[in-house]
Amino acid sequence: MSAQSSPYASGPPSGRGDHAPKGANSLSRASDRFECWFRRVLMVILVLGLPAAAVSAGLTTYEASMRTVRAQAAERHQVTARSTTRVKNDDWAKQPAQVRWTDTDGVVRTGTALVKPGTSKGATVRVWVTQDGTITSPPVSTLNATTSGWMVGGMAAFGVAAGSYAAWAGMRRVLDRRRYAQWDTEWDLVEPQWSARFRR
Repeated sequence: MSAQSSPYASGPPSGRGDHAPKGANSLSRASDRFECWFRRVLMVILVLGLPAAAVSAGLTTYEASMRTVRAQAAERHQVTARSTTRVKNDDWAKQPAQVRWTDTDGVVRTGTALVKPGTSKGATVRVWVTQDGTITSPPVSTLNATTSGWMVGGMAAFGVAAGSYAAWAGMRRVLDRRRYAQWDTEWDLVEPQWSARFRR
């Protein structure tokens, strides 16, 4: 920043921009032009990259979850069992209880399953079991797969947006520090001439 380009300098404006390209700002610095270019790149990333990342991540998660849904649906099934113990009705959450059922081969099996509070001894309950007769959790549903896809897709979109903002903020911080340092250097050159005007 020279004395002539100071916002407090008197006289007609400089003619340095007379030969500047049409539409160009003669006062813009190289850092200003780089910042403008960088913002445009980030905008392209947001407009194109954000939906692409969200859709890609969401579909990938959904397809992986659907493979789990199909696999669990093929290896798990429900059976009707009878509780062999009484469950106290002093809690709102399901509690473990011993149950007994007969599988399709006529083999009587027992195991521990989560049942509703207050389930009496001998009451019928529905439990999920694997092909070998082991009690397991219910299979993942299609709704779970859809929810997972949307959630991961949303997280991917947020990640792209947050990354773009962080890149912009970091770039601004670096450029501003450079600008302030440049202003300090130029002011050290201009300030003695500026102060001399008031010491006359």
